[in-house]
Amino acid sequence: MKDRLIALGYTAGWGLVRAMPLPMARALFTRAADRAWKANGKGTQRLRRNYQQVVGADMPETLVRDGLRSYARYWMEAFRLPSQNRAQNAAGFFMETDSYEAMKKDIADGKGLVLALPHVANWDAAAAWVVSHDWRMITVAERLKPESVYKKFLDYRESLGMHVLPLTGGDRPPLDVLAERLTEGWVVPLLADRDLSRSGVPVDFFGGTARMPAGPAILAIRTGAPMYAVDCWFSEHRVEARLRKITPPEDGPLDERVKRTTQLMADAFAAGIAEHPQDWHMLQKLWV
Repeated sequence: MKDRLIALGYTAGWGLVRAMPLPMARALFTRAADRAWKANGKGTQRLRRNYQQVVGADMPETLVRDGLRSYARYWMEAFRLPSQNRAQNAAGFFMETDSYEAMKKDIADGKGLVLALPHVANWDAAAAWVVSHDWRMITVAERLKPESVYKKFLDYRESLGMHVLPLTGGDRPPLDVLAERLTEGWVVPLLADRDLSRSGVPVDFFGGTARMPAGPAILAIRTGAPMYAVDCWFSEHRVEARLRKITPPEDGPLDERVKRTTQLMADAFAAGIAEHPQDWHMLQKLWV
């Protein structure tokens, strides 16, 4: 029954929120975020502790409220994305000019791109923007429970034009498939600020030790594809972004190169999160 209710909730979200006028949807999700802030449940408490790690113990409590509002905005916009056309997807996302030109040049040169993202702003809007440029894109998704919810998310992301591999349970290891696609010039975005395999790379992150996945670094080193950390944030009417280039070291054993590259990725994530911490949606335990 619990699984059915969860699936029903997501189905209602994708159906009902799309039908609402945008101001009504925004108001509804903002009120829900404020209720969650006042209720101070486990997710809110974890978000508070994570923000304290980022900005210090004297963090203003309003940051937690604003973070929950930003997270609610992500869900509101995600539920509405499938009803938008490609022109609307392109208009709802802005990449800073230097970053856009670097990305466009790499793709024109036939290079695949490894794009590593933390959980910031609306990463689905970023993916829809990539697809709106007719750039081929493939990513990996965690298998959610219940399975019906995983299928809903799979259908949702594929409706935006993404190709999605399951993190586990696929026909082939996802890294092998992604490496092939990179050599064919595909864009590979990967959420990479939280390790899901329990065997991630230890990194220094805002003064503490966290574990982040090795996949982006392995792919960049293995294929030679350019690697960027993606920084996203919400402005009033759209998602904005910039890229930070990550250059893997060429010397040393492979495992050391992966560790050093993953640390560079963590440093790039930290630079962006420090600028707009309210748009970092990390409601799970991160630091060891």
